Amino acid sequence: MNGAPRFTLYSRSYCHLCDDMLAALQAFMARQGQAYTVDVVDVDADPALVNRFDELVPVLAGDPAGTEICHYFLDEAALRRHLGLQPVAAL
Repeated sequence: MNGAPRFTLYSRSYCHLCDDMLAALQAFMARQGQAYTVDVVDVDADPALVNRFDELVPVLAGDPAGTEICHYFLDEAALRRHLGLQPVAAL
């Protein structure tokens, strides 16, 4: 992946899973030592986003193309695949 990764986190206010996913993404990227950008989008501000993501929130999407990486919880294996990183070896 060229340049700093860019993500969109489809979220809503007062959503502990949303806060947890953002914190997990921040921790993961810090461990990778990689700069990144994340845009947090409140789905409740747009009826089309509510229709698309309502019960799936939080949803992490990667740019470009808005490819869904995971929802509910950060899936590190899916995130690693999206970023082109090697999978973590099982112990």
